[in-house]
Amino acid sequence: MRGRKLGSASRDQRTDAPRWQATLLNVAGFQLGWFGCVLLGAWAGGAIALAVVVAHLRWLARPGEWRWLLGFLLLGVVIDGSLATLGGYRFDPQSPSLGPLALWLLWLWPLFATLIHHSLEWLWARPWLAALGGLIGGPSSYLGGAALAGVELADWLLPAQALIWTSLCLAIGLGLRRRPG
Repeated sequence: MRGRKLGSASRDQRTDAPRWQATLLNVAGFQLGWFGCVLLGAWAGGAIALAVVVAHLRWLARPGEWRWLLGFLLLGVVIDGSLATLGGYRFDPQSPSLGPLALWLLWLWPLFATLIHHSLEWLWARPWLAALGGLIGGPSSYLGGAALAGVELADWLLPAQALIWTSLCLAIGLGLRRRPG
């Protein structure tokens, strides 16, 4: 019997649910968290995002996956924190923040990480397609989120996000493709 390819299992190992149900729950959780953060802000949106992350870790996550979520949270602090410091965003001054970074935006990073080993798993075997997804999806998410949350974006921010998310998704694809198992 040959080894399992990325995304080829018919059942989710953690939940023993059919794979499509686990994938649907993963996408729905991400969307619930994303819209919660963007529309409801730091406290209510953050509570929803935290609930999604905890539920993900409890029912869907693979062993050690919490490291990815924590890593992406820290990556968000560095990347979006730097972009905010450089004036890339103009948030509502009443929005709770971590320095120049609105907390609701920070929650989106671990939410994205919940997708990596689940609903986006198929994508990483195709690194150049992953890069294209980052090129389009990254800036689109920021543009849509900013419009819904009333955040002003600097003119240079979306091209910067395109470069960041293209590079990040390509790195994930190349990195996961090289991992054994």
